[in-house]
Amino acid sequence: MLIGLPRTAAAAALPALALTASALAGCTASSSASIADQKTITVGVKADQPGLSLKGTGGTYRGFEVDAGTYIARKMGATKVEYATVTSENRESLLNKHKVDIVLASYSITAERAKLVTFGGPYYLAHQDIMVRVGENRIHQAHDLAGRRMCQASGSVSTSRVVSGLGIPAVTVPSPSYSACYQMLLDGRVDAVSTGDMVLAGFAAEGRSKVKVVGAPFSDERYGVGLRKGDIDGCEGVNKAITEMYQDGTASRLLRKWFGASGVHLVESVPEFEGCG
Repeated sequence: MLIGLPRTAAAAALPALALTASALAGCTASSSASIADQKTITVGVKADQPGLSLKGTGGTYRGFEVDAGTYIARKMGATKVEYATVTSENRESLLNKHKVDIVLASYSITAERAKLVTFGGPYYLAHQDIMVRVGENRIHQAHDLAGRRMCQASGSVSTSRVVSGLGIPAVTVPSPSYSACYQMLLDGRVDAVSTGDMVLAGFAAEGRSKVKVVGAPFSDERYGVGLRKGDIDGCEGVNKAITEMYQDGTASRLLRKWFGASGVHLVESVPEFEGCG
């Protein structure tokens, strides 16, 4: 019985106390859900983007986003870093299902996506450009895509920037991914692929004698680190790690390692962060 209360009043108070205790427990569970407290961090990366993140036959992931993800996770105190494949379509669901803890997958920060996840960074400021076959002399800039077959990768916002954002009447051809877009470009099923220059640079380096990036950027693509919605502590830790990655020269070294031979202009200064609030 609660001291100083009649038996009936004490009995009535117990459910309220239990509810308060439950609420406090919920707060504790929520605060401990931040990746800032985790010793194992699973990084979601794509498996089919050369230069950024590519999964080899032995199951090992390689690329700028893989290395950057490792750096960020270690700086946040993780003693073990694991990787899992994500796609443009399932990034949000895998985060919210706790299948991955952070996502580095050419994940452009947009207002719509920010309703579903919390973004750290950006860790790189890319610019949307165009990739065509070597020998293509009709496409030099975005407006030249009018009437041309342009690949539309599932889950990507890049195509809508051309068709809806710029009002250019390109003929969109659906594709499951940018690796499939690359193959469709090689096969002649599309005339162009347009997305962030870092994505294009990886494919251009792979097919150096077959494809080229035209070098006519027309928008910014802020590649962010996706976290579960509301993980402010994790976001702040990510931003601190990204800042250190640029300040200690790691970002420049990794950018040159993976894209130095691509001919794409590399941005080696710390990007302006979005803010975690």
